[in-house]
Amino acid sequence: MKNRILKCLALFVALVVFIACAGLLFPESSVISTDSDKVTSRKVLVPCGNSVGVQMDVKGALVVGTTQECNAQIGDMIVGVNNTRVNSPEEINRIVSGSEQTVKIKAIRNGETVEYAVTPYYDTESCEYKLGLWIKEKIAGIGTLTFYDPRTDRFAALGHGIYEPETGALLTVEDGKLLNTQVDNIVIGRKGNPGEIGGTVFNFDKPLGNLIKNTPFGIVCNAEENAEFSMGEPMVIAQASEVEKGEAYILTTVKGTNVQRFTIELTKVKKHKMTKMKSIEFRVTDEKLLEKSGGIVQGMSGSPIIQDGKLVGAVTHVLVNDPTRGYGIFIENMLDAVD
Repeated sequence: MKNRILKCLALFVALVVFIACAGLLFPESSVISTDSDKVTSRKVLVPCGNSVGVQMDVKGALVVGTTQECNAQIGDMIVGVNNTRVNSPEEINRIVSGSEQTVKIKAIRNGETVEYAVTPYYDTESCEYKLGLWIKEKIAGIGTLTFYDPRTDRFAALGHGIYEPETGALLTVEDGKLLNTQVDNIVIGRKGNPGEIGGTVFNFDKPLGNLIKNTPFGIVCNAEENAEFSMGEPMVIAQASEVEKGEAYILTTVKGTNVQRFTIELTKVKKHKMTKMKSIEFRVTDEKLLEKSGGIVQGMSGSPIIQDGKLVGAVTHVLVNDPTRGYGIFIENMLDAVD
């Protein structure tokens, strides 16, 4: 896959250089623009739009519920028990199961380290001592691939981070995979119900990449050498200052593995540096997408936004009360986080 992309990129760059030398391409803003003595090279990425499965192992053991009164809180990431580092519920059980002694817990809460004591209780069904905490270590879901970067051999997806739903804490990656997914069905978005994509993950033995980073503006994966995946043509990115209100389109998957193009209208573009997560507001104008899904639904986060032949951003959110409208992030801001 990588060789095919690199060949495609080489042909694209060669074509750009040839036309630019002939004076035919972008007389005011070429792929390489000169401002006095300053030369700025525009980044070239491959926009995707493929539905993907995300499987993430969090660093530590995530508390998602409690069965007894204690100092633990939902959203705590347990990283140590009795001064022993733990990375999974199994490791915690091995320390706790044979003893009724109070244990000292070390956890990450809202980005800060906290310590507290928990006294195990005896579970008659399993005949073991337990902490009385519901703990999980894996997060799974469906999203959309935003781009592939041939320069770094990395994928980026979602356009937003993966958070603990109860506390809103950004989860830290221990390990994870990006997996091929085919869309089987779509729950149509309606007012008050954003809808969602339903899909089936396949080729478990050939993941697209290994998850290495979870940022507020998207997840990052190193591409696997043997990944089986088809992508589009390389495309120049747009700077935030170039994005304007008006017609654009998104790339996304609403059936099987077929990436399709759907028209949208950018209704608001916020270029202030402090506005990053919802820099772009848009509404879906494509009748086919409106009929198929009602607009933007859960699972479309990460769908690339393209305007005037440039990759300008990615879909991040849908308006719960109006699924025909959504938000996006500038590709510049996404790149700053995932590079």
